[in-house]
Amino acid sequence: MLRRLAPLSVLLAVALTGCGSDDSSQSGDAQDATATETSTTTTAGCRAVAAPKPKGVQRLSKPTLRLTDPTTVTLATNCGRITIRLDVARAPKTASSFASLARRGFYDALTFHRVVPGFVVQGGDPLGTGLGGPGFKVVERPPASTSYTRRTVAMAKAGNEAPGTSGSQFFIVTAENAELDPDYAIVGRVVGSYDAVAKLEATPTTSDDRPTEPLVIERATVTTG
Repeated sequence: MLRRLAPLSVLLAVALTGCGSDDSSQSGDAQDATATETSTTTTAGCRAVAAPKPKGVQRLSKPTLRLTDPTTVTLATNCGRITIRLDVARAPKTASSFASLARRGFYDALTFHRVVPGFVVQGGDPLGTGLGGPGFKVVERPPASTSYTRRTVAMAKAGNEAPGTSGSQFFIVTAENAELDPDYAIVGRVVGSYDAVAKLEATPTTSDDRPTEPLVIERATVTTG
């Protein structure tokens, strides 16, 4: 088991002052404007927001949705938009569960609670601690040939759970190849702009991989067809 594999588990307005027209006044205004801009963005360039309140323990019923058409889930975050094309063909159960949670508003106001630069960013926990889930499990083991390359989106699981088990926590691979065993159910792949993921990855963290600034999924929307 890889060194970084275990942590993947679900265990895991400033007002401007002065109206003079002299150079010193204009300079002061420019400095205030710069301070305002700095105060509303994070270290990585994300929009500064308050940390959402954890949603607590969830006991949702297992979804019955079964996708057949091409589907994307767009995560509007304070770092920008992340569009995920779901792998409906290869992982219909996992993709359908992820889309169902998004449609229910489950992911709205949740966070990315774990960032490991050059490896993954992880979110989707209603507790915000790495210990939470939706109250149900889906099992869909990925093919043995599965590789977890940059932009891959997969589901996190506890080490003692069967391969392909998933709840709500997911991770986006930021490594060229995370070199993980094929134990993590595939959701899909980030398509289009990668800028928001790069900003998530660039956010400073504590020694236990927790971001020092809130990284928030503000809303998840599903588009089919």
